[in-house]
Amino acid sequence: MSFITGLLLIDAPASALNNSNKGIPHSNVDNTTGVKYFVSDRKAYPYVSAQAFRYWLRTTLEKGNFGWKPAPVYREEKVAYTAADPIEWWDDDLLGYMRSPKTGKKAREKRASDPEYQKLTPLEQNSKGDEITITRVSPFRVSTLVSVAPAQIVDDYGTMSRHEGDPVPHEHQFYRAVLQGLISLDLHAVGTFTYIARTGYLNLDKVRTKKAQEKGLEHLENEKAYRLPAGERIQRVRALLEGLAHLHGGAKQTLHYTDVTPDILFAAVTRGGNHLFGHIFGADSQGRPTLNLPALAETLRVYGDDILSDLYIGWTRGFLDAERSKLEDAFGEGGALETWNTRVYLSHPREALETLARDLEDHPEWLH
Repeated sequence: MSFITGLLLIDAPASALNNSNKGIPHSNVDNTTGVKYFVSDRKAYPYVSAQAFRYWLRTTLEKGNFGWKPAPVYREEKVAYTAADPIEWWDDDLLGYMRSPKTGKKAREKRASDPEYQKLTPLEQNSKGDEITITRVSPFRVSTLVSVAPAQIVDDYGTMSRHEGDPVPHEHQFYRAVLQGLISLDLHAVGTFTYIARTGYLNLDKVRTKKAQEKGLEHLENEKAYRLPAGERIQRVRALLEGLAHLHGGAKQTLHYTDVTPDILFAAVTRGGNHLFGHIFGADSQGRPTLNLPALAETLRVYGDDILSDLYIGWTRGFLDAERSKLEDAFGEGGALETWNTRVYLSHPREALETLARDLEDHPEWLH
């Protein structure tokens, strides 16, 4: 099976991209907002949760002009879920789902009379009349985005003073960091929907299986799955890559206005889902990111046979230019990575992702 495997760096020069619900400890004011970070060796590492990153991506895809088809969402008391119909909805396909409605007569009657619930694809029912649970493991995976080096968390004091009387004080935290994250997309799973009675793999109930048959999806009997045509699967992957290239989101944008599109991106189509690029960046004594060329060279040597595509590198000029020059020299004549010279594409991150998407159209075999 083939995967799009990638690493990305996001420059956050003065940011508060993912807030905590704990506030700021030991603050002298009541209204405070803290950021998410963890402590290792008594040093703070700001981070953005994978859930937050996926939310940014979903929102970017829904609002952008990428042809994305988002599933309707239904809220039921303390849970919410989508239509769980990957045949119809692209985020149900690429980002997974769990649809597990509350059981019991009262809950069934409430949903049956709710026009919003009727917008969702119906579910198969069990012998008691309750709707069964269906789930899908997300083909798209993302790590937590973590600062490559420890960072100082700053407490910023402010006031609301557009009124008569004493100003209302408040505090929030922010940081200066470069965040690193890993991404992976299981190309075999995109547009391939199983009906295996197991958590994460019962993507299709009888209702959806019938829909797959009526739409003429390819039946993979040995896998207990139905599959969309290659052209539709590539179209969905391309939209996802375009969303990554135009990514926007993050907390406190009114105050800090951080661009969260990747400043550096390494990506390739690989055989197997193991990540290849997780150790190619480190930090110097000043906390600035540094490219570990020996680590990259080792990765390309050890996993070379598992890299099916070119190596797609996006690197925004103006960000760590000296490190980019080291990389360019390494791919040049006599450089440590010269053997990869004809298989590397180095440009802006948006152009690198666009090139990967075009190459995917020329290599439908990567979807198998």
